[in-house]
Amino acid sequence: MSGDPVRGVREGSLTGMAGQIITLVGVLVGALTSFFATTMAERARFRRTLATRWDERKLDTYIEYISCVKEAVRTARQAVEAWERGEDNSAPLSEMEAAEARRSVLFEGLVLLSDDAAAEAAKTVNQRVWDLLECARHPVGDASARRLELSMLVIDELNGLHGAARSDLTIGHTWSEARARTSAS
Repeated sequence: MSGDPVRGVREGSLTGMAGQIITLVGVLVGALTSFFATTMAERARFRRTLATRWDERKLDTYIEYISCVKEAVRTARQAVEAWERGEDNSAPLSEMEAAEARRSVLFEGLVLLSDDAAAEAAKTVNQRVWDLLECARHPVGDASARRLELSMLVIDELNGLHGAARSDLTIGHTWSEARARTSAS
């Protein structure tokens, strides 16, 4: 057996060192894979949480706006009915103007949070509300019939806004449709 004992020790330590390097690279690859997988999962969770928060805010805004429109319609009806009875209609007109002021402020939030279709539907609702409020402010002739006609137009436009809001909030859509819509945004 001829052999150099020093050479054998060197070869053994190189083989041992190569094994340690491979192990170290494996640990490093595993750590990086774990880090990236965790990061991606956390980002996805954050996006879902953020989207849920915005949808909750949008829903609240839609509800407040629509409720305020309904209040304006109700007080416009009361103002016209008081006028037809020959009573003082200043109290319902005052309530109507307050509702209109709130509706105007709520509309700004709705436009900021909603998609284009819902914002356009809300603009149309606004126009119908303004027509109705003008009828209540300056009633003439058969104001009750005109008010009823204008109220029905507001209700029709509110139904359109309801549909646009449901679409914006992805209510009534399947999970895959909602997910495709979110990823396209």
